[in-house]
Amino acid sequence: MSLPLEGLSAIVTGAGRGLGRTEALELARLGAAVVVNDYGQPGRDGSGGASTGPAEEVAAEIRAAGGRALVHTGDVSDHRQARELVESAIGAFGKLDILVNNAGILRDRMVFSMSEDEWDSVIRVHLKGHFNTIRFASAHWRERSKTAGAPVYGRIVNTSSEAFLAGSAGQPNYAAAKGGIVGLTTSSAQALARYGVTANVICPRARTRMTEDVFAGLARPEQGPDPLAPEHVAPLVGYLASPAAGHVNGQLLVVHGGMVAIVERPRVQAQFDTKQDAFTYDELDGLLTPYYADRPQGETFAATEVLGLRKRNDTA
Repeated sequence: MSLPLEGLSAIVTGAGRGLGRTEALELARLGAAVVVNDYGQPGRDGSGGASTGPAEEVAAEIRAAGGRALVHTGDVSDHRQARELVESAIGAFGKLDILVNNAGILRDRMVFSMSEDEWDSVIRVHLKGHFNTIRFASAHWRERSKTAGAPVYGRIVNTSSEAFLAGSAGQPNYAAAKGGIVGLTTSSAQALARYGVTANVICPRARTRMTEDVFAGLARPEQGPDPLAPEHVAPLVGYLASPAAGHVNGQLLVVHGGMVAIVERPRVQAQFDTKQDAFTYDELDGLLTPYYADRPQGETFAATEVLGLRKRNDTA
């Protein structure tokens, strides 16, 4: 019996550790040839020298299990290096079929203390890094589709966070980047569907070096599997990358141990219409002030609470 991803090739960014590692291993287990991309810096804030070690270790695991793997240690936030990443997959495997964007860093700070570099660096790696790889992968799929005169096979799986849904007080840069990734995904989904390409985005909950602060108070169980292990996220990525998910496009899914939640687009909670040609300040005051006064004090959009995720502590 053939494997779901047999004959397909994939790129996984940030694949040297954590979520990216488990995703790369899962895609390989399902039959894909995988380009393992990781810049290899030891610090979760992007500090330290680049290293081939993490990516090489994951590639070695894939090969030891009988799979095919190529190592790429370029920085996806760099436009040229992202192009080289896509070209390396095409050169090694003849084509690219699957792109999983996972690379990211953290530079946490309250908004009133954040430096320009702390803002720019996180936006660059997360949001620009996602754009860069999608830019060159989508051009490849579009050209193949035009040559074939028909849709081709293409899958994009991006990584956002519930921080974008309800905010994260000490992570304005991270929350903004993750929100941007959702917009990038839904836009890409609409633009690329005609070529046979789907684009979806996940909000994973997993215990990694990126989330050690978030889950600091949630210890690993003494017995049984850890519901926050990254391995619980990888199967959804494998599914979204597969032929079975051909009709899943432009979707946002929250995933962690034993749960997948499909998040619908925002709905209108209340609507007010002016009784005149245009609103005045006084009319808005008469409508909106009582409406918000009747709501519980401090109530905000808190999707993470609805989905049962403990609020993240503020970071100085």
